Amino acid sequence: MNKVKYLLTYRYAEIIHDLTVEFTQTYVLSGLSNLRNLSFQRRPDFRTADQMNQAARSGKQNIVEGVGQSQTSSKGLIKLLGVANASFEELLSDYEDFLRQNKLTIYPKTDQRVTDFRKLGYRLSDLGELEEKPKLLGNPEKDANFLLTLCHLETYLLGKQVKAAEDKFVEEGGYSENLFKRRLQNRE
Repeated sequence: MNKVKYLLTYRYAEIIHDLTVEFTQTYVLSGLSNLRNLSFQRRPDFRTADQMNQAARSGKQNIVEGVGQSQTSSKGLIKLLGVANASFEELLSDYEDFLRQNKLTIYPKTDQRVTDFRKLGYRLSDLGELEEKPKLLGNPEKDANFLLTLCHLETYLLGKQVKAAEDKFVEEGGYSENLFKRRLQNRE
């Protein structure tokens, strides 16, 4: 397992990506016929499903690419983590839209169910054995709110990761800058 897979932001990104694919297949591409409180039948929304899946994938892959560049480009790491964050912000908005447009409740962050979702997210992202596989809960409102909670956690963690990378860059300098310093030392 390479080092990126040990990052908490990557673990959440992987869970969000996998569950988003399942969510779009279940609720967006199904035409939403399984939503009981809808007064009308909606058609499958291929564009929205594709956008949501691509945002989830982009977020995960930009973490991978950014960490891959981190040895030679602090600027690249910071930039790509920012792109990943933007992808998850976009996805977060899609889940809010889904809930609002289907007249479902967006749980406030103080709701006990959100606290329970966070605990489940922590358990699923545990870097130990990873025996428990992420799965949807089987209810569109709960599933969308669970993924919304995971997206909030992810953007929070990515913000902290970007800040740490920026602080490290300010304190230690970048790759090119450090190579130049070593070159000057070598000349002396």
